[in-house]
Amino acid sequence: MTHTFSIGEAKTNLSKLVALAERGESVELRRGRQPVVRLVPLPRAGAAQREPGALAGRIRLADDFDAWPEDVARALGVED
Repeated sequence: MTHTFSIGEAKTNLSKLVALAERGESVELRRGRQPVVRLVPLPRAGAAQREPGALAGRIRLADDFDAWPEDVARALGVED
């Protein structure tokens, strides 16, 4: 559910709107009838953003992954 408030209402109820956003509720502020801003929570400090090793064994590089194509290597002076 999206909660929509005018900017004036937001000024009066900012703490309430922040609490709604922190709980995962969608909060939009509007100017007149037009929505102009969405409040979203920031990631919590210390929360893991990624899990190292999650793709271990699922990605394979080709044997020639770091080999230069001959024309490119010549153009760059990597090989004669």
